[in-house]
Amino acid sequence: MPNTPPLTSPGALTSPASPFPSPASGHSEGVSNEEFRAAMSRLASGVVLVTAQEPPLDPDDPLAPRGEDVGMTATAFLSVSLDPPLVLVSLREGSRMDDLLDEQPLWAVSVLSESQRHIAGRFAMKGRVSDRLLFADIPYVRGEATGAPLAGGALATLECRTEQRVPAGDHTLVIGRVLTAALPSADGGPLTYFRGRYRQLG
Repeated sequence: MPNTPPLTSPGALTSPASPFPSPASGHSEGVSNEEFRAAMSRLASGVVLVTAQEPPLDPDDPLAPRGEDVGMTATAFLSVSLDPPLVLVSLREGSRMDDLLDEQPLWAVSVLSESQRHIAGRFAMKGRVSDRLLFADIPYVRGEATGAPLAGGALATLECRTEQRVPAGDHTLVIGRVLTAALPSADGGPLTYFRGRYRQLG
């Protein structure tokens, strides 16, 4: 429904002082995609690598080959609860990670340090190469609880099991219970994302 002012007078629809934006802004509520992106770009966010392993082709066969590792860069990640320990990550609806976590409940998060900008950029690329090549020269270990890759040198790592999936506009909010948490590296500061760029504190 177009966002127009109430019909309180004959000139209400054409008044230049009307505070209502035109429907061309993109949303009936009055904010355009560009305005929303610009406003949210002023919110500094930490950068994480979300990873998971595809289930084996035949779950009933212990000798069946394991699926590929999948990873993606995320900035929409936050803690939700201390008791029980819950975290949330926002995934673009229909993305590979969204589809994978719809069938694979186990996943992991590596909180990237300021020296790991190359990892963030690599896993955020559009039209990227295969997942196998993305992991090829990145040091990592496998999580004991999830089997997912945990980036070497990360400031913190968490292994999670999905508790809830919540559709939210063009994204899916995945809430996970934290199964393990570790601090593999105490060196350096966090990698942050602000105004469309990766940045360091200070």
